Amino acid sequence: MTVVAFVFLSVGALAFLARLLLGPSLPDRVIALDGLASTVTVGVIVAAARSNSGFEIDIVLVIALVGFVGTGVLARFVERRGG
Repeated sequence: MTVVAFVFLSVGALAFLARLLLGPSLPDRVIALDGLASTVTVGVIVAAARSNSGFEIDIVLVIALVGFVGTGVLARFVERRGG
């Protein structure tokens, strides 16, 4: 079952990566980066569930926090820059 989850997460990550690299505007790239961070977070959670260990929770918290703060900083930058 985790293999199916990893397949869907990989497809989503590739779509976010394509939008990040090819996005027509900076806000599109910021949203793609946030989606990619969320996808990586869920991927680490699935890996933790597969291995039945709990030490990955620290990694998940750090990735989620960095993604949240990074999105906020980039959104403020886009807002001040004018899109």
